[in-house]
Amino acid sequence: MSNERLRSALLAAGMTIQRLAEEIDVNPKTIERWITKGKVPYRRHQYATATVLKVDVTTLWDDDRAVESAADLTKAEIVNVYPHRHTVPPNLWREIYARAENNLDVLVYSGLFLSEDPVFLDLLKDKAKGTTQTRILLGDPDCEAVRQRGIDEGHRIMDGKIRNALVNYRPLFKSHPEVGFRLHATTLYNSIYRSDDEMLVNPHVYGIGAYMAPVFHLRRLPGGGLFDTYANSIEQTWGSARQVTEQDITGA
Repeated sequence: MSNERLRSALLAAGMTIQRLAEEIDVNPKTIERWITKGKVPYRRHQYATATVLKVDVTTLWDDDRAVESAADLTKAEIVNVYPHRHTVPPNLWREIYARAENNLDVLVYSGLFLSEDPVFLDLLKDKAKGTTQTRILLGDPDCEAVRQRGIDEGHRIMDGKIRNALVNYRPLFKSHPEVGFRLHATTLYNSIYRSDDEMLVNPHVYGIGAYMAPVFHLRRLPGGGLFDTYANSIEQTWGSARQVTEQDITGA
């Protein structure tokens, strides 16, 4: 039986059999057999293929060994779980971001608590001096998703919180243009705080503010897919976001 899931994943990624073969160092005819005859590859090739195609390995194969191993890896990517954001040790945010060398990302609606932290603001300035790609994604204060999130949390001030955060970040706009600031209009299901291969994920729960919702501390592991699932959403949101204007800050 052919493996249509693998065929579809290749098409979705815009990748040819030849290119995948080069990426994972196998013969193209071997990959053809995986697709046309449903042959199940060695486990190392399963994980390599899933990584290149940016999908979970269990999306491509139902091999019981892969399912069990993928589940174990996913669990291993979870460093800790906090019942509420306000129970996360205050220094953890700073420690994680201080370790960033390649990627420092914030994907939120307002993330006001971070913008009010002078230590975090100093961290952004330090990272801007080096080679760390630093990106802050806030919600567009005038978009429908922001309005609805405010209602979901039981208030209607989300746009104001975002503008307060923008005011806090404002000194960085000109003094440190290396720090990327953009506004997005997407419906966020999680606030995501990424530093290289570490991440804090704060799910959005209907009826309560983000500070009352859980937080998952994740660390990327080779072959795991949980971290990359969230990291990919940062890339997609950044790509469709827009620059900040003065009107966004003042609301005028």
